[in-house]
Amino acid sequence: MLIIPAIDLKDGQCVRLYQGDYRQLTVYDADPVAVARRWQAAGARWLHVVDLDGAAAGAPQNLAAIKAIASATAIPVEVGGGVRDVATLGEVLALGVARVVLGTAAVEDPVLVGTACCKWGERVVVGIDARDGLVATRGWRETTSVPALTLALQMIELGVRRFIYTDIARDGTLTQPNYAEVAKLVQSVPVPVIASGGVASLEHLRRLAALGVEGAIIGKAIYTGDIALATAIAALQTVEALGDAH
Repeated sequence: MLIIPAIDLKDGQCVRLYQGDYRQLTVYDADPVAVARRWQAAGARWLHVVDLDGAAAGAPQNLAAIKAIASATAIPVEVGGGVRDVATLGEVLALGVARVVLGTAAVEDPVLVGTACCKWGERVVVGIDARDGLVATRGWRETTSVPALTLALQMIELGVRRFIYTDIARDGTLTQPNYAEVAKLVQSVPVPVIASGGVASLEHLRRLAALGVEGAIIGKAIYTGDIALATAIAALQTVEALGDAH
């Protein structure tokens, strides 16, 4: 299982929100490139970057920082936040990132998702951000009546090949992931699922790995020190090696 560090950008800085609330924000570093290099040095094989300003505004706002991160690291970067048309998607990919995450667009403009999947294939990922099982959009500020699984199944028909599932109520809380919802999605879709929200310990990561997720995104826990990224990566690689041996 991949362990993917998150870098959330607001006003060009590396921050974390509590349950997606822009009013409950903590700045962890003014230099997101330094943070990206730190996570790469710790052994990360992917980076997950979110343009929080973009998610709220409806168009990317931290393109310079995203380009700097992609240029300064040798590992692939996936980016989400405010990408809601094909032109913008192409613009973000042109910055040197490997994948772009569509969230609000998946709900509001499914034709865009189908077009993007035809054009870019696996470089397009759909982020399913759920609150109480229902999909939230527009920087998590609006909750729809669409169940997470319903959206996932619709997206697969449009060609989506990977999902990132985030439980908003767990995000930034250091409680634990929503294992039941993650398991339901993993068991219901024939494509990889990356889990996000609530990871705070190695045990949480092991339980997610046992559910069959492709990866787990870690945010607050690696900034507070609750999880040492290099230790977690090594521990999960050991588990995988033991599993392969049997």
